[in-house]
Amino acid sequence: MTKAVFLDYTGTITREDSPDVTRMLDRLCRNSDCKDGKKLAQACWRFVRAREAGSCGADFMTEDEIVDRMLRRLEKKFRLRDDRTELHALFQNHWKYAPIFDDVKGFFEKCPVPVYLVTNNGAQYVRAAMQRNGLHPAAIVCGDMVKAYKPRREIFQKALEVSGVSASSAVHVGDSVSSDVKGALSAGIRPVLLNRTGADVPVGVESVSRLPDVLPLL
Repeated sequence: MTKAVFLDYTGTITREDSPDVTRMLDRLCRNSDCKDGKKLAQACWRFVRAREAGSCGADFMTEDEIVDRMLRRLEKKFRLRDDRTELHALFQNHWKYAPIFDDVKGFFEKCPVPVYLVTNNGAQYVRAAMQRNGLHPAAIVCGDMVKAYKPRREIFQKALEVSGVSASSAVHVGDSVSSDVKGALSAGIRPVLLNRTGADVPVGVESVSRLPDVLPLL
């Protein structure tokens, strides 16, 4: 019996292509030697993912620290000439103000069990987004709390501790196979992939195309 839903944040609740991300990429293109927005976006996310993967325990870096290092890297690699503080603020605004998908509020209203957010993003930003959108998760579990990011098992184990449910009684819903599905499985939690884009789904991975489609699975 399912007693709790663990829900990813970015890409699951909020859109990744927010206005602040668009403004940030526009500024990077204008004020660096790289004029290819797609290439810059890939460089940004690749750097962030790599730092998250290596960030744990004594080597843990917050998302803000990772973004700051990423911008310094762009200054060297692409001769970025812009105000780093302003660019960093665009990332923070994205975490707080990115639009939510249109099926999120209905899911929260109809979900019969408590919903816990499990995210790499800082709790202060996610909490602000929840308040602004009138959403009320039972709790927010973020990487800062355990000094580890998805897909490491520690963050999922923390979600189990906070929720007070066993792994067999929880379902984790997220949009990433590598981060959400594999991470949940490492902690013995049933994963459901939210595949909004209709991409190919690996064999054996349970998936839905919209959040409400999770409800019959609980």
